[in-house]
Amino acid sequence: MLEGPKVSQSELAKRFGVSQPQICRIIKNKERILSEWRRNGDPERKRKRDGGKDAALEATLLRWVEGAHTAHLPGTGPLLHLKAKHLAQALGRPDPQPSGGWLARFGARHLKKPPAEKGDAEQPTAEHWARAVLPGLLRSYVPSEIYVCGETGVLLPTASPGKGEGASDRLTLLLCANADGSEKVPLRVVGESPRPRCLQGVNLGQMPWSYRAGGSAAGMTAPLFAEWLQEFNEGMRQQGKSVLLLLAKHEAHPYLQLSNVRMVFLPPATVLDRGIANDLQGHYRRRCLRWPPAERGTGQPTLLDALHMLAQAWGDVRPGLITSCFRANGFSPDAGAKASILTPASGLLGQEELGRNSEPAEEDEGTAEGEDAGEAVKPCPSEQEVWGSLATLRRYLECRATSPDLFQAFYELEDAVYMVSAG
Repeated sequence: MLEGPKVSQSELAKRFGVSQPQICRIIKNKERILSEWRRNGDPERKRKRDGGKDAALEATLLRWVEGAHTAHLPGTGPLLHLKAKHLAQALGRPDPQPSGGWLARFGARHLKKPPAEKGDAEQPTAEHWARAVLPGLLRSYVPSEIYVCGETGVLLPTASPGKGEGASDRLTLLLCANADGSEKVPLRVVGESPRPRCLQGVNLGQMPWSYRAGGSAAGMTAPLFAEWLQEFNEGMRQQGKSVLLLLAKHEAHPYLQLSNVRMVFLPPATVLDRGIANDLQGHYRRRCLRWPPAERGTGQPTLLDALHMLAQAWGDVRPGLITSCFRANGFSPDAGAKASILTPASGLLGQEELGRNSEPAEEDEGTAEGEDAGEAVKPCPSEQEVWGSLATLRRYLECRATSPDLFQAFYELEDAVYMVSAG
């Protein structure tokens, strides 16, 4: 209008119901006003926004959100609230807890809802899942490409049931396995302590488990789950696999669009992972109960001992049980057929085999021909000496292991020694 046929300032003032000096100021500052309008995220907005009550915090948080989106990390929900709180503390704000209203206005100004693949980010109803979602998934993926992940909690062996349960006594486990039971992802364990003393000197990158600190609640958080998702996706990328990941919708489970993992939320009240978690807990309790501190010459099990027992218990969960859990929730009959031909890993020797192998061979009395009669016979070591030797070997592997697979052989050796000593 200012660049059209010439109109007097008085006429413009009457047309828009403002004063003539106000029209004069607008014409004088035309370039600056147009420049700010072009930078405005919403051209339809009629008023200029100064970035909220705390422009510095908003600008810093926006830079973090842009970086998170570039790295394909979640930049919304609980993770955004947590990051805003940390940034407010770093900036020295007297009230570092951002309000829900401030975050909502921040999101309205700067965030766009990321597209989800065919509604994967939404939680389907049970009817829609059975009618439309599940059949499509079964057509697109074979059982070895369908994974489920879930969480469960266990108590440390040192916890005393009579004194109640605290966060320091509790561990949260993230379980993940595929539908035919051919792969169980190493456990992710979340505890309270950020730097447990018992883990000092341990080569954590080569353990058959991983440990993270979850704060005072010792529970899974959105940042910890996002970290695990990125690692899981990278593992699938290195294997050249594109897989489906089924999980429950939860505030600690952010939806990510990943290169090799398609996330799909299960309908409410689905208990696909519950049978697997219950079986793991049973194996873990059994291993805790058979811990013999008097014979091993040690005190109560440490967090490190518990992590190893959890890894052993996870190894005790058989593929057949995993496939039965999937089958009970409507997954491919083919998965059940394949499970029937799967045989559990040979694992430990049976009790009868151990008994036969431990029977001394019949020997002729006296000294065998060619044997040095003067050579001293080594006495049988005591159980305490054997367990001490195993503890030394485990510590050596904790410090020097080059692969988590080495611990599977150690766990089998430890179980075999236990069966011999208990027999």
